[in-house]
Amino acid sequence: MRRKDREVTDRKTILEIINKCEIIRIGLSDGQFPYIVPLNFAYAQKGDQIEFYIHGAMAGRKYELMNKERNCSFEMDVPLRVECIPEKKSITMRYECVMGTARIDFLEGEEKRRALAHIIERYEINRDFEYDKNMENRTAVVRLTVLELTAKVNPV
Repeated sequence: MRRKDREVTDRKTILEIINKCEIIRIGLSDGQFPYIVPLNFAYAQKGDQIEFYIHGAMAGRKYELMNKERNCSFEMDVPLRVECIPEKKSITMRYECVMGTARIDFLEGEEKRRALAHIIERYEINRDFEYDKNMENRTAVVRLTVLELTAKVNPV
């Protein structure tokens, strides 16, 4: 990381940033160009290990690429604001972000149901919504086991 003064290494602070994020973007390998997809997510920390949970259709480009290559990159951020700094005649973006790499594993059975419930419960609007449980059979639920993680901030 070039700007070591902006690096975040404290686990509690990293988890606080993740909690603020609404979307995780995953980068999948697709030949010449990466395929980047924004997704809703949930996460869990098991000891020092962070796992993200995502979901989607059991068909399509994202599903095919995740089955083909079980590694991905990810990024999530909290854009705060653009700021002009007159005394420096400079402009900067204030932000918080987390990024890294992860291993892709498709979940089944009870583990799949728990992860899907965790995703749904993360977003307050969903918490009391009764959805069609049959959709679980048509939904892929994936665990992203973090292999590498970095965090960076340019605070206000």
